[in-house]
Amino acid sequence: MTRTHVLLDLDGTISDSSLGIARSLQHAFTACGFEPPTDEAVRAVIGPPFEATFPGLGVPTTEIERVVLAYRERYEDIGLFENEVYPGVAEMLTGLADAGYTLAIATAKPEPTAIRIVEHFGFTDHFVLQAGATVDMGSGRRTKAEVITHALGELSRMANGPGLADGDDRRGVVMVGDRDHDVEGALHNGIDCIGVSWGFGSHDELHGAGAAVVVDSPAEVVGAVAATYRSGRP
Repeated sequence: MTRTHVLLDLDGTISDSSLGIARSLQHAFTACGFEPPTDEAVRAVIGPPFEATFPGLGVPTTEIERVVLAYRERYEDIGLFENEVYPGVAEMLTGLADAGYTLAIATAKPEPTAIRIVEHFGFTDHFVLQAGATVDMGSGRRTKAEVITHALGELSRMANGPGLADGDDRRGVVMVGDRDHDVEGALHNGIDCIGVSWGFGSHDELHGAGAAVVVDSPAEVVGAVAATYRSGRP
């Protein structure tokens, strides 16, 4: 099977967003009367939607939305710019494009925020699609599996040009991400995931979730995309 499309995570794969997320979460927790998480605790939960991780940080489910709103007040103005592209990622994106792959973002970060970040880094032209989570916590797509499903659907609607010609063409799609939910979301949608170890996950986490392969630098991604294949999944 020839690879045609690469879906890329944002936080922990394209950029190190930990500083802005940590400072904004610490601000929100303090403002809402909760013990602010340490930088280490924040790094451990970057990736999945907040409603899945906040209870583990001591926020009751009834208070999650209030804390998220306080987080967004700082993050949307300041935190999203406290963010750095990982060394080698710009070259990775160019290399993937030069190899003929169609690129799309698939992130559990709210889609409008993700679009702003990609534009801030000057990467917009690399992607035919930027798929993210919906802003409202109570509805729409929130998990990485739901975001990937949405991305594949949008690519299918672009059949003429950079999109997927039919449902079977998803066999040519691969996800690239740094956390177990990237892998699990990809497998849920019947596609492989290449794990990256420079983000917020680990080799053990990624392999344990079922990553096809784990790479240690952006320079390895183009080769991994070419070599990775679906191994008998329906």
